[in-house]
Amino acid sequence: MQAISLARRPHIIVATPGRLMDHLTDTKGFSLNKIKYLVLDEADVLLNMEFEKSLNDILKVIPKERRTYLFSATMTDKVKKLQRACLKNPVKLEVSSKYSTVDTLKEEFCFIPANDKDCCLVYILNKMPGSMIMIFTDECCTATILARMLRNLGFQAVFIHGKMSQDKRLGALNVFKSKACNIITCTDLASRGLDIQGLDVVINYDVPTPKSYVHRVGRTARAGRSGYAVSLVDQYQLRRFVDTENHLGREISKREVDGWEIRILKESVCDAKRNALNGDGGDGCKRPRSMIGGGGEDEMDVRDPWATSRRGSRGRKWSLSR
Repeated sequence: MQAISLARRPHIIVATPGRLMDHLTDTKGFSLNKIKYLVLDEADVLLNMEFEKSLNDILKVIPKERRTYLFSATMTDKVKKLQRACLKNPVKLEVSSKYSTVDTLKEEFCFIPANDKDCCLVYILNKMPGSMIMIFTDECCTATILARMLRNLGFQAVFIHGKMSQDKRLGALNVFKSKACNIITCTDLASRGLDIQGLDVVINYDVPTPKSYVHRVGRTARAGRSGYAVSLVDQYQLRRFVDTENHLGREISKREVDGWEIRILKESVCDAKRNALNGDGGDGCKRPRSMIGGGGEDEMDVRDPWATSRRGSRGRKWSLSR
């Protein structure tokens, strides 16, 4: 179907670098010899390992006499590499170089032990019945297992991540957009390029990098609407969260949780999680490292997380207490 569409010589082609290069290589009669405008959206993402080679190959075969536009919400140092695509009199237009979020977004965090993160997630979801919610994770398998766990607890949840086929991703996304379910668990694959009408809440199950934080929470409170974002910060991810606050230039408000309700949820959530980990969802998902334990490079030497007390770089005291 794509080859047939390209044979009609469209004026505008929207494509990923890899797919476009496939057509340049395999589709008879297709070329970009007459291209006049090249638009590179999300330029920093295009420099990822999976895109860079395809992008370089495309730049070699398209005419040098063209007008090129680069767009990115976060202009990193890597984006400068793409200046080879703008060799003639490049002009840079920058709205702001600072990480920022909109004023209509309410941002909070919960500081909880890693072992209680799932219970805290369910606690928050119970307080927001009917809300349209995106839950972000760092790993594909974490997104899958969280969705399974939530379904075991009676929530309507789907998941999307990069290890799914495009058809399955679009299918899950359409289910969420149609409000057939109100919760979607996802990786940073869904942090850009999506404008989902009526999205009320973004939950960071895993604390992202400062740049990814802005993209994730930007899925809600769009076009002047209000929204809510909450991050679940455990003792292993505290350092990354403090870095995010420092980049934002402000502190994010703390949300208190009811420890008694967390303890009440413990047994049912643990059972649902155990079944999710042991279940075969047909997606080849193995038990992710983030759900087994250990904090990787962000791990702190904390023997008793409930007794943790730390001070951030802004002089803020962090403590976990019953």
